[in-house]
Amino acid sequence: MNTAPENDPLIPVPLTYSPGPEYGTASRKFQGIPGIAIAPSGRLWATWYGGGTGEGPDNYVLLVTSADHGATWSDPVAVVAPPGNVRSFDPTLWHDPMGRMWWIWSQSYSPKEGQIMDGRGGVWCVHTSESDSPNPKFSAPQRIANGVMMNKPTVLSSGEWAFPAAVWEHAKPHLEEFRAERFSNIIVSPDQGRSFSRRGGADIPERSYDEHMIVELRDGRLWMLVRTFYGIGQSFSSDRGRTWTPGEDSRLGGPNSRFFIRRLNSGRLLLVNHADIPAAEAVTLCREGKTWRPRKNLTAFLSDDDGKTWKGGLLLDERDSVSYPDGAQDSNGLIRIIYDHERYKEGDILMAAFREEDILAGVCRSPDAKLRMIVNRFITTAR
Repeated sequence: MNTAPENDPLIPVPLTYSPGPEYGTASRKFQGIPGIAIAPSGRLWATWYGGGTGEGPDNYVLLVTSADHGATWSDPVAVVAPPGNVRSFDPTLWHDPMGRMWWIWSQSYSPKEGQIMDGRGGVWCVHTSESDSPNPKFSAPQRIANGVMMNKPTVLSSGEWAFPAAVWEHAKPHLEEFRAERFSNIIVSPDQGRSFSRRGGADIPERSYDEHMIVELRDGRLWMLVRTFYGIGQSFSSDRGRTWTPGEDSRLGGPNSRFFIRRLNSGRLLLVNHADIPAAEAVTLCREGKTWRPRKNLTAFLSDDDGKTWKGGLLLDERDSVSYPDGAQDSNGLIRIIYDHERYKEGDILMAAFREEDILAGVCRSPDAKLRMIVNRFITTAR
């Protein structure tokens, strides 16, 4: 590996504020894996990554904002664009209990297009107390873990913050020095983001790229849900993430893709997943090399009993190639889900807005509910 400064993923990359047209929509040939956050004022923030013609050394993460509930969106207000053959990718956004917005992404050495990992990776973050501003300034970049993280942290009842990061078992190369970290890990900060350490990790058979999320159940256990070749696997911890039960099928289904689960203001759990994808069909397709199919029928569900049963079913987008949901809920109960569609064609980043009653009814009845809103789109000539 070339470890010259311009090719070293361990070196922090300064944020570029007010980036130029080379980071604009017209310059992008693919984009996806979005995240969303809502400021106290209602200002919306979205992040995703693009650059190059696919996953590879030209990838950068970008940040945009909307002050009109998503009707219009800004050009990028900041980007993280590492020099040389280092890519930034898989970003997410999160507001901590102190009101700071965290922008989190991953970095890895990538010598060529299609080689997405260096065996180590790394999760980086910045934060700001100015998320109500259209042009916030962030803290200096901080590296918090090896691996990759694209899903939001969870604040535990202990006050600790649990970050879901993974050194991918499925992706190569495998470096022997990181063997003990090739799990669906929990990275814990006990001091409001000043320090971080790996507490433990779940071993889920047939996990794909992990992309896991952590829920604290009402009985105090941690429930980890993990992307697998057959859908979603699960594991439980009764000691705040130090040890985990043997991985098993959660029976939540899905097509080997990212999902979203979060506890809402009401106390219910929200799950956004691809509905009506039989597990057997998903495994067969994945083992035939069709790991991206069929990503369709993105649907929202609710649970009153910590995931034992699920209610409702609001279909957010029935089309194929819709994927990678992330979400946030505002103080008035409105839920916003961001996701991508046809990363290499239309390049859509889309948003849905709805309420719990819409999920239970299976149709948008709330006056402020709306589906398939465009956050960003490029359209290539290739078909």
